Amino acid sequence: MMMSDLFRTPYKSFCSLVALLLLAGCQTAPARLQPIPQHNAPVALCGAGEMMMQTTLWLSAVPEREWQPFLREELMPHFGDTLTSYDAAGKGEARRVVVLLYPPDVAFSAVIERARDRYRTRFNAKTTTRIDTLVCAAVR
Repeated sequence: MMMSDLFRTPYKSFCSLVALLLLAGCQTAPARLQPIPQHNAPVALCGAGEMMMQTTLWLSAVPEREWQPFLREELMPHFGDTLTSYDAAGKGEARRVVVLLYPPDVAFSAVIERARDRYRTRFNAKTTTRIDTLVCAAVR
């Protein structure tokens, strides 16, 4: 028996134990969800404009002849000049994107939710995605 054979088994056991201990230390604690600050209490100063909400909606595409009446009836009366819509593609699927700019207000948020519900019902859409961002905007 060679001298190296004597240390091989204990050495392997020791290395396995060290590796196991190191890997056990790699477990991370579950991430804690951070609350989103209230939109009516901005934390930043807005130098050129005012604090506003920007909501982006991702909607499944519908024919133009159906899309325009939906915009006119559901969103334009409330958002007017601060509404922008354009066509886009995601995962090979055609989409309509709507960007809305408005004062941080629960009433506007409710209008958007009603429009999303009506869109899903009217066009049998499975999902509508809403993204809200607090922005500094100068609308003239």
